[in-house]
Amino acid sequence: MKPRPRQERVPRPKPQAFGAAGCPLRAMQPGSSNHHGGPGIEDGAAPCPSAHATKGSGEGSCQCPGGDVRIPLSSPPGEAGANAGPRQPPRMGAQGRSQAHAHGEARAAPDSVLDLEEQSGSALAELRHLFHWLHKSLPYLLILSVKLLMQHISGISLEIGLLATFMYANKSIVNQVFLRDKCSRLQCAWLLVFLVGSSVLLYYTFYAQSLHYSLIFLSPAVDLTNIWEVLWTVGTTDFILKFLFMSCKLIVLLLPSLVMSFKSKGYWYMLLEELSQYYRTMVPIPVWFWYLVGLKELDGALRWSFGVLVALLYLILKLLSFFGHLKHFRQVLRIFCTRPSYGVAAGRRQCAEAGEICSICQAEFQKPVLLICQHIFCEECITLWFNKEKTCPLCRTAIADHVQKWKDGGTTMHLQLY
Repeated sequence: MKPRPRQERVPRPKPQAFGAAGCPLRAMQPGSSNHHGGPGIEDGAAPCPSAHATKGSGEGSCQCPGGDVRIPLSSPPGEAGANAGPRQPPRMGAQGRSQAHAHGEARAAPDSVLDLEEQSGSALAELRHLFHWLHKSLPYLLILSVKLLMQHISGISLEIGLLATFMYANKSIVNQVFLRDKCSRLQCAWLLVFLVGSSVLLYYTFYAQSLHYSLIFLSPAVDLTNIWEVLWTVGTTDFILKFLFMSCKLIVLLLPSLVMSFKSKGYWYMLLEELSQYYRTMVPIPVWFWYLVGLKELDGALRWSFGVLVALLYLILKLLSFFGHLKHFRQVLRIFCTRPSYGVAAGRRQCAEAGEICSICQAEFQKPVLLICQHIFCEECITLWFNKEKTCPLCRTAIADHVQKWKDGGTTMHLQLY
C-alpha cells in the first residue's frame, strides 16, 4: 500500500467578537493607538466606531477595519422602525381606549385641584382684605356710633328701659302661673300696677307727640319723614301694647279658682296672646304708610306717585302676611271654644291601682284624669305638661295633636317694627 499523503493542518480562525452593530471587535496591541487617536486599550476589544457604518447600497451594513463588510440578518427594532418610514399609530381596542381615557382623567385631575386651590386662595385673600379694611375703618365707625348714640340718647335709653321692664314682667308672670294656687297675689297685683303705671307715665311724658294715637290707628304728632322718629314711635307703641295685654293676663291670674278654673285660665292666656300678636301687626300700618307717601327726596308729582306706589306695595305685603296667619288664628279660636279634653275623669278604683300618687307633682290626685294610655295624672299637672309637650309623660304616647303655646302665660319677645 502506498502511504497516504500527509495533509497540512490549517489553523482555524479565531472567533471574533462582534459589537452591537454586528461589527467584529479588533484586538488592540499594547501601546497601539485608537482609530480616532485615543489611547490604546491593553488586552481589550475596541468596538467598531459608528463613523465606519455606511448607509449606501446596503442599509444597516458596517465596514470593519479589515475591509470586510458585514450585513446583519435582522436589524434591531429601533432601526427597523426608523427605516420603515412614517410610523402608523397602532390601533387600540376597547381596553386600550379605556386605559387612555383613565390616563387622561388622571392628568386632568391635578389641573382641577390646582384650579380649586387658586379659587380658595383668592377667596381667602379677599376675606383678608375685607378684615383689613374693617380693622382700619373701626375707629371711624366708633366715632359715627358715638355720634348717633349722643344724638338719640333719650330714645335709646327709653327703649332699653322698656325692654328690661318687659323681660322682668314676663318672667314673673310665667313663674306665678306655674305656681298655680300657690302664686303670690300681692306680687301679681304689684306687677299689674307697675305695668299700667309705666304705660300711663310714658304717654304723659310724651303727651306733645300724641303717641297714644297709634293705638287707635291714627298718626301721632311726630315727624313722619324722619326714619328715626318712625322707628322710635313704632317700637314704643309695640312695648306699650305688650304691657297692656300682660296686664290683662294678670287680671285673669288674680281671679279665684271658683270663678275660673286653672285649665280655663290657660285657654284665656293663649287667646290674649294671639290677639296681642295680630293687633300689634296692624298698629304700625298708618305710621309706615304716611312715611312712605311723604318722601322728601323727590319733588312734585313724581314724589307723590312714587310714594303712593311704595305705600300700596307695603299694604299688599301686610295683607298677605295677615291672611297667611289667619288660618292659625282660627285654629286657636276653635280650641278656645271647644276646649278639647286630654282624657276622662278617673274613678277611685283606678286611682287606687295607680297608687293614689300623681307622677308629676308626687302628691295625691287632685281631679284625676285618665289618658288614653291608661295613665292617671292631676288635671292641672297634665294641663301644664301639655302646654309644652304632646305626649304622655310616662309612656310617650301621642295624646295632643299639637303643642298649645302661650297657655303658660308667656308673651313673645318679637318686636313688631314694620
